[in-house]
Amino acid sequence: GRSRIHPFVAFLWRFAAGEFSEEPMPQTLSSFRVGKVQGYLRGRIWYLYYHENGQRRRPRVGPDAHAARRLAAQTNAQLESGDIAVLSFEPVSIPDLRQRWLEHHEHVQRSSVNTINRYRTATDHLIRFLRDVRPVRLASNFTARDAEAFVRHLRSVEVAPNGHAHSKKRKLLDKGVKFICECCRTLYMYAAKRRHLSAYAENPFTAIGAGEMPVDDAKPIVLFTAEQEQKFLEACDEWQFPIFLTLMLTGVRPGELCHLLLPEDLDLEAGLLHVRNKPRLGWQVKTRAARSIPLVPVLADVLRVAVYGRQTGPVFRQPRCERLGHRPALEGLDRQALEAEASKRAEAEQHKLGRGLSRQERQSVALKIWRDVASLKEDRIRNEFIRLACKVGVEHATAPKALRHLFATSLQEANVDPLVRNLLMGHASGQGGRPGGGLGMTAVYTHTQMETIRQSLDEALARRSASTVGRNWMGNHKTTTTRMLMPGAISSASSGS
Repeated sequence: GRSRIHPFVAFLWRFAAGEFSEEPMPQTLSSFRVGKVQGYLRGRIWYLYYHENGQRRRPRVGPDAHAARRLAAQTNAQLESGDIAVLSFEPVSIPDLRQRWLEHHEHVQRSSVNTINRYRTATDHLIRFLRDVRPVRLASNFTARDAEAFVRHLRSVEVAPNGHAHSKKRKLLDKGVKFICECCRTLYMYAAKRRHLSAYAENPFTAIGAGEMPVDDAKPIVLFTAEQEQKFLEACDEWQFPIFLTLMLTGVRPGELCHLLLPEDLDLEAGLLHVRNKPRLGWQVKTRAARSIPLVPVLADVLRVAVYGRQTGPVFRQPRCERLGHRPALEGLDRQALEAEASKRAEAEQHKLGRGLSRQERQSVALKIWRDVASLKEDRIRNEFIRLACKVGVEHATAPKALRHLFATSLQEANVDPLVRNLLMGHASGQGGRPGGGLGMTAVYTHTQMETIRQSLDEALARRSASTVGRNWMGNHKTTTTRMLMPGAISSASSGS
């Protein structure tokens, strides 16, 4: 038998049989070894087996034996050099992956608390889908087919608009479905970078085209006409008028308007409105980009009246301060004093709990500071906007953000330089390749009117040769044109025919 053959003779016999040749391995072999890596056939699929950092790895390769041997050699070389093997990844459950992703935004990216809350709310839909509809445990096992099933599920989900618990529920709009899928796509991009997916795994949400989903049922942006704008402002009372005039003539976001502080954010002598980050008071500009907006003379005069006699506190306060004479608990404190009060309250809360505070808990403390200086809430501005819009007959206008769109459109129609528009709107710069950076977001807020398009086109084509020839042609047919435009000419021509 072969077992009695001398080992060297057995080696020569195996060599002659081609077992050590560079040719593709015979399909009859079910395993092989390259250094620290073993390959084995299971059914019709080749797998590799090796140890990396004390952990066993069994990556799936595919049906091609030659590709399996090539990857085994590559993996062995990486293990010998101390690099991470190309096929190695750390399997993780989707809930754990989501938690790591949110913590990455919390501690590394330092995204705003509101942004993290939006990401958490969006991916909550995925967690519920996996719990109630399609139980896929590992992130690496979630495929494009599962992602398609998730989208079908989202189309049937009913939610409360704006997250209000007592609102009547409705189906998710296209924009909401797209945002959820884009968040999940970003989640899987994080998984790929952290090697929680196999090297050749595709992003399931990229595979289904999450970023290219059409949005057909989005709420239209309602822009006031000149007449509606006038009626809207004339319907405002003494407290409402400065607020909505500022939104119209500066384009600031409602959240930015609510967090303007005296005296540093409103410089009436220089005619400037400064939008600044206030991290120690728990608030930052959406894009983190501070900016200064020149005040047109009429707005500067209105704001001078609105803040008359006040040197500290919010520029715009709750209506009870103006209408009922309410005195805020922290009245008279400037920004530095408010920050000191916030730090004092945070330390007291930390001592009470016996541990450090999370960002959410610190923001909760900061919110109480803004409450105690009688700062406005965005919801109050929205409610007042809806009430006034209904009063002047524009019932379909439900978002004060429309005034920001109107501001951007006004700049466009006045031929303001696009870069100046970008600065005034406070959109992220295009540096660093940030999504939505540069002029892209400014374009989203710009809605060019047809009359502006017509005027621009007329000015651009007025000197074209084709236009000159056309005018000459009309001059030759002036008599015919005049006769056609005479009253009754069309009706008489019709009766004659």
